[in-house]
Amino acid sequence: MPTKQQRPAIEGWFTMDAEQPHLLGSRCTTCGTYAFPGASHFCGNPACAGTEFDTVELSRTGTVWSYTDNRYQPPEPYISPDPFEPYVIAAVQLAEEGLVILGQLTRGATTDDVAVGDQVELVLEPLYEDDEAEHLVWKWKVIR
Repeated sequence: MPTKQQRPAIEGWFTMDAEQPHLLGSRCTTCGTYAFPGASHFCGNPACAGTEFDTVELSRTGTVWSYTDNRYQPPEPYISPDPFEPYVIAAVQLAEEGLVILGQLTRGATTDDVAVGDQVELVLEPLYEDDEAEHLVWKWKVIR
């Protein structure tokens, strides 16, 4: 039986490299400010009037700045397992850019598996599957 095609659940937010995935952000060509998701109209730096951006691959690793668990099923269009399974969300400061990005930890992780200051890396995991493909999202995995 052939393997299903893998597709990003959210187009343009991350690369599909299974071994070395990256978030795709932007860097202001005027002041160098990074953004995720990528900026398209104006720079997020209040001191900058920049309107041009380069698309950049952001750091794959970072440090847990804060975390919590999500015990309530998000509304559509989010697709969650049935029955809903709580998951951990972490605010991660990227290693190079310093940007803090909020994202889920890998499936099955609990708040006992993570602490402020832990190192994490970006990985891809299935969000859901349909007849055509397996739809992937990016998540943070604690490095042990």
